Amino acid sequence: MEKLRPVVFILAVCLTSTVFSSSSLTLSGNGSYETRVFISDSDSGASHHFSNSISLSPELYWEWANEKYTFLFSPFLRIDQKDPDRTHLDIREFTYSVNEYDWELRLGLRKLFWGVAESNHLIDVINQSDSVENLDLEDKLGQPMVNLAFIRDWGSIDLFVLPFFRERTFVGVEGRPNVSSILRGKEAEFESAAKRNHVDFAIRYSTYTDNLDLGLYHFWGTARSPRIVTRVREGNLMDLIPFYEIAHQTGLDAQLTYGNTLYKLELLHYHSDFGAYFAGVGGGEYTFVGIGDTSMDLGILAEYHWDERGTSGPSIFNHDLFGGFRLAANDVNDTQVLAGFITDINNRSTMLNLEASRRLSNFWKVELEVRLFVDASRSDPSYGLRDEDYIQLELFRYF
Repeated sequence: MEKLRPVVFILAVCLTSTVFSSSSLTLSGNGSYETRVFISDSDSGASHHFSNSISLSPELYWEWANEKYTFLFSPFLRIDQKDPDRTHLDIREFTYSVNEYDWELRLGLRKLFWGVAESNHLIDVINQSDSVENLDLEDKLGQPMVNLAFIRDWGSIDLFVLPFFRERTFVGVEGRPNVSSILRGKEAEFESAAKRNHVDFAIRYSTYTDNLDLGLYHFWGTARSPRIVTRVREGNLMDLIPFYEIAHQTGLDAQLTYGNTLYKLELLHYHSDFGAYFAGVGGGEYTFVGIGDTSMDLGILAEYHWDERGTSGPSIFNHDLFGGFRLAANDVNDTQVLAGFITDINNRSTMLNLEASRRLSNFWKVELEVRLFVDASRSDPSYGLRDEDYIQLELFRYF
């Protein structure tokens, strides 16, 4: 958090130096209580089967001058019963924006999402993953940036300067689910001599038509996904250390709508001094609307993952198949269910996932999550999670 203070100070100056007129200020957010039940004993060293935590995620949004200027502040706090490393405070958003007809300027900490696939976000490379929150890596840390966007009839071009790198979070020794008890997430190493202060750059072009959404980007800087390297310390004991290399990444995402079907594609080319590879994910989702003469919609999902590094690489998505369904009840309680599997075609290692949510009232919501790891092969990167099956229940209070 110390490294983020200059960013916060600069934005505070921008805000206080602006003449506010016709302003609108809103405060919203949520707090939650989460409980996790782990089915098996862990090989990683953590001994507990139950874990509880609470979280707070407020959001302050300020707009003025007919939305020409906006400010968004969204901190996040998690307090975990068992794992001190999962107890953390982060600023997800602290963004000052200037919005004109054909250009936009955004300064501060932001969260962005790139991609269209359901089971793995291959090209979502701007923000670092807050992996202590969830294995799916969908929770992100706020990224300091200067983002200038040019908006034209033929599409948008976004330019990014990313002045500070944020390391991936990892659970501690007492944390679950945990891949390895000897992973030292806080002892990271960097290829760049500037370490966390290396300035990264990105450019993205995006456009859309009636049926097609298309994005193309290039990123140069510190890779968000670390290599896990082995280091020997005193007593010939081994540690696993995250190593962040400098890389060029070029990616494409496309989504085509044809009737009730969505066709999705993400492609990535990655190049660094340590090697280069291609990876991709493609598939589709077909939706049955109003099944059984009801208001419910049922979507059938299928995706294929490919990574030319194969099992020698760190990704679990190297030659895998994803299948599942999405059920939207379209009722007043916004009941939703997403379930599926990811299986390695070569070694049959399989992950089963279930996510369900339902509003209890205007202010309360409950979410259920189940993750199971079946027949994990020693050759598969998911092998360390073979005893980390869990059920999670989280209750939210919105304000």
